[in-house]
Amino acid sequence: MSVSRRGMLAGAAAAGAAAVGAGAIRQSTAAEAPKAATKQTREPVEFTWLGTHAWQIRCGKHIVLTDPWLTRFKTGTFSPEGVNPKAKLVIDRAVIDRHLSTADAILVHHGHYDHMADVPYVAAKTDATVIGTQTHVNQLKAMRTPAELMSPVRGGEYFDFGGFTIEVFPSLHSCGGKRHNYVWPGYHLDGIPPRPRVIEDLVEGGTLAYVITIGGLRILSLSTANFDPNALRGLEVDVVFVAPGGEPGITDRLFETIRPVETALATHWDDFDKPLGEPSVPWTDLTPLRTSVEQSGAKFVVLDHLEKITL
Repeated sequence: MSVSRRGMLAGAAAAGAAAVGAGAIRQSTAAEAPKAATKQTREPVEFTWLGTHAWQIRCGKHIVLTDPWLTRFKTGTFSPEGVNPKAKLVIDRAVIDRHLSTADAILVHHGHYDHMADVPYVAAKTDATVIGTQTHVNQLKAMRTPAELMSPVRGGEYFDFGGFTIEVFPSLHSCGGKRHNYVWPGYHLDGIPPRPRVIEDLVEGGTLAYVITIGGLRILSLSTANFDPNALRGLEVDVVFVAPGGEPGITDRLFETIRPVETALATHWDDFDKPLGEPSVPWTDLTPLRTSVEQSGAKFVVLDHLEKITL
């Protein structure tokens, strides 16, 4: 297989993922979760797309960030030459400071660089609670993220932040290629690994999905096209983040698995080698994704970099 072909497969699959202080969150039982989620009155919720799967979700004074990666250094992922696994990890503090100032929670969906590389700086800057798998936590510790900010999870957890709630679900990263492979799979479960230096050092480490209930709106956050149907079967939400890529028909199966959804926001569809300050460039044709969404009866919404929508 050519370097270019390997790179495009890597891009498609990648595009497709210490307890917290006692006063920060309250963990409830599964039986309490649905009851607690229905108590919120409906308020406006603002979504800002920061490229890739980086979203800022704001309701009043509360802010949730998903996979806040804004630096977007050159990797060659969608170029004819293909991805460079030895591309160095860097953090552009200036671009982060320009767009992010505060947050209550940071949701890490999986451990790849385009989801997690900026989290150490964003977490320290905002003092937000960081939620992710044990591998994500160990990788973040290796990147000097303060341990007291992080909450390792497995799926099934329900957290009440006193203004919004977070439900955690096991999920799956997208696969690609003839052998249906994951890109940069692996785990760090037995301790803190060496400090990551290049993009291939950040392994997937398990993939999570989240339901954020804020302002009376229930939002399903998926960072890739794939998902765990057993975990999400019959789930009722108002909004879902949907990504292109993955196996054929995967989005159709998603909308057959969960209850009918009003709005689907396209995510992780841009060439993330391009700067955040420039208009987004699709890495793939969004027509199949749009068709799947609209056939389900949902409204399909595509935002540009830094664009906002209020629901």
